[in-house]
Amino acid sequence: MTDGTIWLAAPRSITFGGYHVVLARGLTPDELAARLAAAVDGAECGVVAVGEHTGDTLLELIDDTYGDAFAAIGLRLGRAGDWTYAVAYGGWPGEFGPLEPVSRGGAHVCLLEYEEENGKPVPPQFAYFHDGRLLSACNLHLDASWGYTGVDGDPATARRLQDLLTAAGLPDPERNRGEAHRIALGVIERFFGLSLPRTPIVEGALPSVLLEPR
Repeated sequence: MTDGTIWLAAPRSITFGGYHVVLARGLTPDELAARLAAAVDGAECGVVAVGEHTGDTLLELIDDTYGDAFAAIGLRLGRAGDWTYAVAYGGWPGEFGPLEPVSRGGAHVCLLEYEEENGKPVPPQFAYFHDGRLLSACNLHLDASWGYTGVDGDPATARRLQDLLTAAGLPDPERNRGEAHRIALGVIERFFGLSLPRTPIVEGALPSVLLEPR
């Protein structure tokens, strides 16, 4: 059984600090992990398998290994229908560079990210890539924060997504940001056919890796 992505809009839906989820179609979990390791900014990282973990036990492993749960990046990996997913834990905020290369060779890649505890505050972000190109990206609060000017990306795809968001009543300066977050996720989920299973991610153990500098 798979869920969509709307559940990510709940407070601390995955863990303290927010969420960083990458979904990919056309890549295995191992391929996705390797490409994400290569996307870590400013460091050449390898992938180290560490068995199956819950989110809590993976954070404990990072803490035990590095002396701080935010000192390294861990990924829990799985599949949902046609989609492979990687959920990041630990010190992921601000550590990944552009994800266009992750989608090379015809892969479809979707980034959903929210630095929930960032005091600035940073709005949740969405971006969708295919074959090395950005097709669409936007701020999921759909407000004027952080330079929001609409959906960016390939003009045809971005325009279609913008039309759907507009039809859903976004942006709306009077709307609660949490509600805007949830509505925007729902629009994106339907448009791209995304699947992300809440129960295995929140309650289960999944194959896990650490992204370690070489």
